[in-house]
Amino acid sequence: MKKTALYAGSFDPFTNGHLDIVKRALSIFDELRIVIAVSPTKKSFLDKEKKLELINEIYKNDDRIIVDMWDGLLVDYAQKHHVNAIVRGLRPTGDFEFEFQMASMNRKLNTELETVFFATGENLYYISSSLVKEVFNHGGDISKFVPEIINNELLKRRK
Repeated sequence: MKKTALYAGSFDPFTNGHLDIVKRALSIFDELRIVIAVSPTKKSFLDKEKKLELINEIYKNDDRIIVDMWDGLLVDYAQKHHVNAIVRGLRPTGDFEFEFQMASMNRKLNTELETVFFATGENLYYISSSLVKEVFNHGGDISKFVPEIINNELLKRRK
């Protein structure tokens, strides 16, 4: 039986920290669904279609990755796509409390759904999409923090 997990987030933008979590998740799961969570209340740096396009491009040669969008509850997405695990990354920046609460709620909503936490790699723990946006918006170089395709897209928007 194929082990499938989902990794959801706003991915705004997708960072090298996200790349690391995906790589490590694929060492455990046969298939990973990267789900771009769409929030009607959040203003995105990149629109959802562009995020979908860019992340698909990053993983175009890996048939173990499916990139998708979802604007509902993750438990509903998981049930619809027969996924029984959610992958989450944890940084040493206070993520645990929120992530634990979210995992507990998801487990209450679907008792078959497990959450698997990956501690962010020691060389990437300081990277967050929010900080990357902050550096970029102030004219800084983000090329060390995001995949090349993401950096190139953002540089096009800066001009």
